[in-house]
Amino acid sequence: MEIELATVSDYPYILDRDKHLLERLILPKINANEIYILRNQESANIGWMRYGYFWDNTPFMNMLWIDEAYRSRGLGKQVVLFWENEMYKKGSKLVMTSTLANEEAQHFYRKLGYKDAGCLLLENEPLEIILTKAI
Repeated sequence: MEIELATVSDYPYILDRDKHLLERLILPKINANEIYILRNQESANIGWMRYGYFWDNTPFMNMLWIDEAYRSRGLGKQVVLFWENEMYKKGSKLVMTSTLANEEAQHFYRKLGYKDAGCLLLENEPLEIILTKAI
């Protein structure tokens, strides 16, 4: 698997698949180098990871998606560790992410050393677990 910064040519792929990102924010996030594209050996897109900044200074992973056919192969772990390393090289000492309490991802992040740091409860939504990791 290759992990690369998304480019404008990845716009249609992201637009078609990432239903949690406003269309008007796709290009600004690509231009800010805040989206990584995951590609298989044949250079076909198989997923993406995007992040932003909590409090405008702490890297916060907003979305990690790997196509179903490529899951359970350790690729998610590779992406998270890659991102953590990139954030460390940029001077960050802490990274964050979140997951819904009814999702299995919370266990994935805890195995990677993320610690529960709080939660968010929105009306008619499952509990959102906030996770942090010192890097």
